[in-house]
Amino acid sequence: MIKLTRLNKNRKETFMLNCELIETVEELPDTTIKLVNANRYVVEDSVADVISKVIAFKRSIYSR
Repeated sequence: MIKLTRLNKNRKETFMLNCELIETVEELPDTTIKLVNANRYVVEDSVADVISKVIAFKRSIYSR
């Protein structure tokens, strides 16, 4: 699971996303994450940040 911030005009809303479900991550210009179940999330985090968080999560799991 990775912690992200949803792009919301009124307030910052953080949530945890199961990174195993990510299908694509695009900047359109906002970062949009599409999951394998067709759900989409628009987040404040950049594509590079999302990738870094996924790599850090997977390293923490597989380095045990």
